[in-house]
Amino acid sequence: MQFLPKTIPEIQPEILPVNESPPELVTFDVGGMKCAGCAKAVERQLMQYSGVISACVNLAVEVATVECEPGAVDAEALAKKLTDNGFPSQSRSGENQWEAEAATIERRRQEIRQQIKQLTIALILIILSGLGHVLGTKAPILSNIWFHWGLATLALLLPGRPIIVDGCRSLWRNAPNMNTLVALGAVTAYTASNAALLFPRMGWECFFDEPVMLLGFILLGKTLEQQARRRAASALQALMALQPAKARLVDFKLPTLDVRSEELPLNSTSEVYDPQYIEIPADRVRVGEWLQVLPGEKIPVDGEVCEGKTTIDESMLTGESMPVLKQPGDTVAAGTINKSGAVVMRATRTGKETTVAQMVALVQAAQTRKAPIQNLADTVAGYFVYGVMAISVLTFLFWYFAGTHIWPSVLLGHGAMDMGHGAMNMGNELPIIHYQSPLLLSLKLAIAVLVIACPCALGLATPTAILVGSGIGAERGLLIRGGDVLERVHQLDTVVFDKTGTLTTGNLTLTDYLPIFQDSELGLNSDINVGNRQDACSTSDGFSGDKQDVCSTIDGVSGEKQNVSSTIDGFSGNRQDACSTIDSKLLQIAAAVERGACHPIAAAILQEAQQQGLPLLAAEDFCTEPGFGVSALVEGRRVFAGNAEWMMEQGVAVATELSGSLQGKTAVYVASGGVLLGVIGLKDTLRPDAKAAVERLRGMGLRVMMLTGDTASAAAATAQQLGLAAADVLAGVRPEGKARAIATLQAQGCKVAVVGDGINDAPALAQADVGIGLHCGTDVAVETAQIVLMRNALMDVVESIELGRATFNKIRQNLFWAFGYNTLGIPVAAGILLPATGILLSPAAAGAFMAFSSVSVVTNSLLLRRGFRA
Repeated sequence: MQFLPKTIPEIQPEILPVNESPPELVTFDVGGMKCAGCAKAVERQLMQYSGVISACVNLAVEVATVECEPGAVDAEALAKKLTDNGFPSQSRSGENQWEAEAATIERRRQEIRQQIKQLTIALILIILSGLGHVLGTKAPILSNIWFHWGLATLALLLPGRPIIVDGCRSLWRNAPNMNTLVALGAVTAYTASNAALLFPRMGWECFFDEPVMLLGFILLGKTLEQQARRRAASALQALMALQPAKARLVDFKLPTLDVRSEELPLNSTSEVYDPQYIEIPADRVRVGEWLQVLPGEKIPVDGEVCEGKTTIDESMLTGESMPVLKQPGDTVAAGTINKSGAVVMRATRTGKETTVAQMVALVQAAQTRKAPIQNLADTVAGYFVYGVMAISVLTFLFWYFAGTHIWPSVLLGHGAMDMGHGAMNMGNELPIIHYQSPLLLSLKLAIAVLVIACPCALGLATPTAILVGSGIGAERGLLIRGGDVLERVHQLDTVVFDKTGTLTTGNLTLTDYLPIFQDSELGLNSDINVGNRQDACSTSDGFSGDKQDVCSTIDGVSGEKQNVSSTIDGFSGNRQDACSTIDSKLLQIAAAVERGACHPIAAAILQEAQQQGLPLLAAEDFCTEPGFGVSALVEGRRVFAGNAEWMMEQGVAVATELSGSLQGKTAVYVASGGVLLGVIGLKDTLRPDAKAAVERLRGMGLRVMMLTGDTASAAAATAQQLGLAAADVLAGVRPEGKARAIATLQAQGCKVAVVGDGINDAPALAQADVGIGLHCGTDVAVETAQIVLMRNALMDVVESIELGRATFNKIRQNLFWAFGYNTLGIPVAAGILLPATGILLSPAAAGAFMAFSSVSVVTNSLLLRRGFRA
């Protein structure tokens, strides 16, 4: 199969730019939000503040994220504005982020404890109310109407008081919420029952049980909801708990450290020699300071092991259960656990720069970014409570003026679904009244409409699913940046992989040398293979036909006496025989140039030169051309090392065909002064899980492609191992061409994910619908990506897409339930089934349905964990 590089058309769709000078982000903990209407009100208030570009409020975690112009917003002033408007807020800024998060967690725990107390009181009142109906005349006190009046009064004054107060305040601030609906329903039922109690001639029934049961069901639902939300947020809280509180600072001057002077931290402040260490807060550690970590302790900051050897449990960051061996020179991450041996480490990243802090920031950001599918729910939520109150008024007017006259039979009974406990009179018994007034029936239906509507279900549909999904991802080392990313993951049909360092290990090894001397008449003259490690003379014999010195061989081909070493020897300072030095000279020159590059190819060449013990030649004035190569002044002469295309741009003639040993390998050409000095062949190996990942993605219905700046032959070799067709391979693509290639696929209607790990991949990651970056790659690739994989495993690409799809499906299920529940529940509460079936929902029954609708949404989100058990 012949693989050829795809050519990218000149006219391309617009390429999305990489984010430049992003707006300032400010995060707030916002209290007092009860439903989606509250969240919408907070967003409106934030958007009214000067300098705010956008605002996103997450009801599930009670966090608001504000994008604003840099330096244009005073976070404390904005928090005060929200607090004054009834939403107690605190900014997460500066050094108090961790303290603020801890305070928020404690506040939520206190709220849950308070709710449990209120629920306990409400349940006791419900039991006493129920006993009055069950025992009847056997317990005259429990069945007395005044006793039930007292129960209802206590229900409103004790457990119901916070709900009623908050509901009234919200209505006064023109931001009605769920508590407003419950308060209106409970107070109206209580008031109507009082009217019936004080004016018995009206013939109304007393339903003091309704506010008691209504508030009890609401509190039960809110408590269960809070507990479920806390479980959903447990992954983030566990992640935050990884941050150690203390660090053991040791003096770098201690003789046991045996550290070279050039490695000593310049900013170490410790002057304590006895004892050998002091404990300081982990957030006070500075870069360069030395820390001791004993077995069983957490690594306090990101750093590098300087002394000792141990195994580290990194499962809390990567999801990988097997401990990892760490020895001097290896990196360790904050929050991971030292399992076996004592080590001394040097801090490299502290505070908000540590891996665990960045993970927390990513997960927190993900939980505040909404999926576009939530926009409809947010729009509805903004007007939901007003709409429900309007429907309640219309329900009352319809049944009072028309419904009871059109269907007079509805006044004869309570119906099959009536959860009321009958009428109450002034006596000790509670006889059932089979006739009720039109006013009372209309009022009951209006109250039922108020309390059955559930704005919470709409508000919790998306954030709880994202909360659980992002938590599962954090536990497994999969960081998904938000709901908008989840929606795009669900739409993907194409996954494009970078080759070097992504599909392959990126650990290139040298396999071939081709030292070449070229002038106007000379072409390919010798082939020296590293694998066979043959002497240059014997290898060159293949061109001459008999055993002779490579110099004389070349002399016979060229027609004049010229030694190949005369071209290369100019970098060495003395003349040596070409037979023994031509390969090492080529490697020396290439290593000197590649020293100025940060690329797997450069690392491989430098490593080979080091293994052969070759001294590096003096080089300066390095210049890197991404996607092409690197040049430098080596002992005063400009040398170029890169691909064939770059060589031709520099005016260096390149042979159209290489020896068979370089087919399917990466070729690095080395040239100087317009003369090609030689070619170095390198080979990369596939990651162990690359083929399995590609097959899994195909099994999910996704098209898998490979994009690389490498040659067509090298790309072909990798593609054949993966089973990719020629049409799915784009080879020889420059970094800016990668973004253009992705834009071309998008113009064809494809929804594209790009998987990469290098600087060259950043434009393509930004252009893609979903960019997936490996955390082991460069910071710019990780920052540009929408999904970050903490482990160095391609199967995580599969798992992240599966998690994204599953989470988005939960969002759709939740929204379908939320809209469906309100669409069906409100008409039933309004009495649409009453004339034909006699079904009537009492206010208490409607309150129970409302309370458990939001619980069902959160519970459905928690079921996401069933599909992703470890």
